[in-house]
Amino acid sequence: MGATGVYTGDPQFQVGLAGLTGDWVPVCVNCQYTHTQNRQRFGFLMPHSVSERLPGDLKLQNRLQVVPGDGVKLDDFDPDKTYGLKNDEGSQKTLQKLVARLAHLQYLLYASKKYALLVILQGMDCSGKDGTIRQVMSQVNPQGCRVTSFKTPSAEEAAHDFLWRIHPAVPDRGMIGIFNRSHYEDVLIVRVHKLVPETVWSTRYKEINSFEKILAENNVKLLKFYLHISRQEQKKRFQQRLQDRAKWWKLSPSDFQERNYWKSYKAAYEDALRHCSTPWAPWYVIPANKKWFRNLAISQIIVKTLEDMNMKFPKPTFDVSQFIRS
Repeated sequence: MGATGVYTGDPQFQVGLAGLTGDWVPVCVNCQYTHTQNRQRFGFLMPHSVSERLPGDLKLQNRLQVVPGDGVKLDDFDPDKTYGLKNDEGSQKTLQKLVARLAHLQYLLYASKKYALLVILQGMDCSGKDGTIRQVMSQVNPQGCRVTSFKTPSAEEAAHDFLWRIHPAVPDRGMIGIFNRSHYEDVLIVRVHKLVPETVWSTRYKEINSFEKILAENNVKLLKFYLHISRQEQKKRFQQRLQDRAKWWKLSPSDFQERNYWKSYKAAYEDALRHCSTPWAPWYVIPANKKWFRNLAISQIIVKTLEDMNMKFPKPTFDVSQFIRS
C-alpha cells in the first residue's frame, strides 16, 4: 500500500490504498495504516508524536536526565516524585498510547535497520528492572528485542577485560537491546566489595565512556536508567516477596545481606552517574517508588528518543504497483 500525497484535511493522513482492496481511504503517512486499522490495533487513533499528539507535554526527558559533568547526590532526588502527575485514568491512557507507539517505532527501527537502541537498567535490588521490561516492552515484537542479564562473570569472562562479555550483547542495527544490569556492575559491586583495587575500578569510568562513544558513533543509541527507590520501599518489596510463595525463587540470602551496604552502593552509583552521563549516552534518574510513574517516564523517554531518529520505511526493491489489483 502507498500514499499518493492527496491532502485529506488532516496533515497526519493522506489518501492511499488500503491493502490490496483497491479502496481509496485515509492512510497514515507515518505507519501506513488506515484510521480503522489503527483503532483495531490499538483501541484508539495512534499518536505519531509524543509532544504533539499525547495530552500534555510532560518534558520528563529533560527533567530526569543527569547533566554531564554535574555532581550527583541521590538524596536530592525524591523517589516518590511524580512531577504533578497522578495515577489516574489519564495517566494510564497516556502509558497505553506510549506503549503502542513504541511497538510501531520498534517495527520501523527493525525495517529501516539504520540504528540500534540499547536500554540499560540499573538499580538497587527490588528497584523494578524486571517489571519495567514486562510493562514498557509489553507490545514489542520479541523478534526485534533481546534482553541480557549480566550475572557474576564466568571463569572465561573473568579471564578477559571487563568489557569483553558486553560487546557481543550489543544489539544489531534494527534491534532493541536491554541490559538488566550491565558493565556498570564493574564500578559498583566490585567497588563495594573490594573485588579489585581502587586503582583498577577507578579507571573504568573512562573506559566505559570510550566504549559507549564507539557504540554511539556506530548508530547505537544508548539510554541508561537508574531506577531510584528508597531503602524503605526496598524493605517493603522484600516483605511482599516473602509473603508470596510464587516469588520465593527470586530471593537469596545475599539480597538481604546487600542491604547492609546501602550507603556504599549509593556512593558508587553517584560516582557512576557523575562520571558516565555523557551527551552520547545520558543517564536518567527515574523516581521508581511508584511503579506506574516509572513505567510512564521510561516509556516516554524511549519513544521520544526513537521519534528523534526520524526513521523512514525503506523503499521497496521492486515495483509494488504491478501487484495491486486495479
